[in-house]
Amino acid sequence: MTQQILILDFGSQYTQLIARRVRELNVYCEIVPYNKIPDFDKSTKGIILSGSPFSVLQKEALIPELDKVLGKAPVLGVCYGAQYLAHAHEGTVASSNKREYGRAKLSSIVNQDVLFKDVPQDSQVWMSHGDTITELPSSFELLASTADVEVAAFKAPEATFGAPVYGIQFHPEVTHSSDGKQLLKNFCYDICGCDGDWTPAHFVEETVASLKKQLGDDKVLLGLSGGVDSSVAAALLQKAIGKNLICFFIDNGLLRKDEFEEVLESYKGMGLNITGVDSKQRFYDALAGISDPEGKRKAIGKTFIEVFDEEANKAKGVTWLGQGTIYPDVIESVSVHGPSVTIKSHHNVGGLPDHMNLKIVEPLRSLFKDEVREVGAEMGVPKHILSRHPFPGPGLGIRILGDITAEKVAILQEADAIYTNHLKSSGWYDKVWQAGAILLPVQTVGVMGDERTYEKTVALRCVNSVDGMTAEWSRLPYDLLADISGEIINNVRGVNRVVYDISTKPPATIEWE
Repeated sequence: MTQQILILDFGSQYTQLIARRVRELNVYCEIVPYNKIPDFDKSTKGIILSGSPFSVLQKEALIPELDKVLGKAPVLGVCYGAQYLAHAHEGTVASSNKREYGRAKLSSIVNQDVLFKDVPQDSQVWMSHGDTITELPSSFELLASTADVEVAAFKAPEATFGAPVYGIQFHPEVTHSSDGKQLLKNFCYDICGCDGDWTPAHFVEETVASLKKQLGDDKVLLGLSGGVDSSVAAALLQKAIGKNLICFFIDNGLLRKDEFEEVLESYKGMGLNITGVDSKQRFYDALAGISDPEGKRKAIGKTFIEVFDEEANKAKGVTWLGQGTIYPDVIESVSVHGPSVTIKSHHNVGGLPDHMNLKIVEPLRSLFKDEVREVGAEMGVPKHILSRHPFPGPGLGIRILGDITAEKVAILQEADAIYTNHLKSSGWYDKVWQAGAILLPVQTVGVMGDERTYEKTVALRCVNSVDGMTAEWSRLPYDLLADISGEIINNVRGVNRVVYDISTKPPATIEWE
């Protein structure tokens, strides 16, 4: 039974980051809404209460059932979680003029407490709170302060709840907290007793065994995209059921230049039972005249389902549909305020014909993107597949603003290929999270030779990120951008201007549509 840390989510922007930091310690963890606390078993070694955009003083405060948590396993409250622990046990939380946001230094650390083992005095931490714990419950013990806030960390006597309970006012999960990972390590290893044995090799062994048991001799249908997630899902399923995995790679006419042929060869090299399906014109016909982004997504999704269904009917005896769903997709489909919210239409396969009547198998649904890559490397998935930048499900359909035509696709494919090739040859491709070209519905005046032109504009997008939840625009060298721009304008007929997107996420998104 895999050991786990359970994270109760109160809606903080940092909740996924807590999970990532815990997993970096080779400790499995799961995020659940604060109001959907599952029954515990011996595999749950500890509980972390996340931060929140709410205040414990608001009428709308998110109130967990602490009786389901306290005493069951060690607890660490972070920011809102710490404030609620104090507030719920007759401590005092108040809106304060001493609001802390940003970097601060810990002082008066009680180093003999195991939570702060190997955390030095004056350790830098990241604060993000308006409320402050002004008075601890009478039995609680102060562990650390900052210059502006007395209660930066506390603990409750173990006898009070039957298991250790800690609260910290700062965020250990962000990189600005210089010793935050050490603190989380102390909590997971020393306080919760986790072994730290959740590794890619462990995941592969456990998942393949589980898939064999779940699927038996059944056949699974999987639509491959050429991306990391579906490729690693295919590798796991193939290891579990071999030729009973039936794969399709559909060319929707919205892939990158030469991608269909190159990726298909890679999949055959992996020994997958795969069929390539050329459906470019069918997708172009379905997209004709549609400019609305969501309309394009729906047209692409509907056509994909139709093609997939037709190919599936050629495969006899299939009972399962494989998907490359990963953990952020799962988390983002659940609201901490109640029922599920809608996932972006390209994130799910909702709308499969009822007559297919297939059960779903998702071998990656517990992994973040970087963990998927680690598992793929463990299984020998080719590096050029694992290192590929994320690519949207609707492909170039949402990187061409406005309606889609075969001519526009060809223009963008050429521009994108030039961009990507320069990134690779300069060594920048592996330094950034994601890059791509966007064809804008904007024509501008230009001069080529002695002629006046009025042609299209291409925007270049390049970002650095850890998991795509937030992103910073990449500082590519000016000389590199100049070379890329020059080659695109000189070689891609129909383009006379190139611009570079310097927007962060948030408030912008990585893709333009």
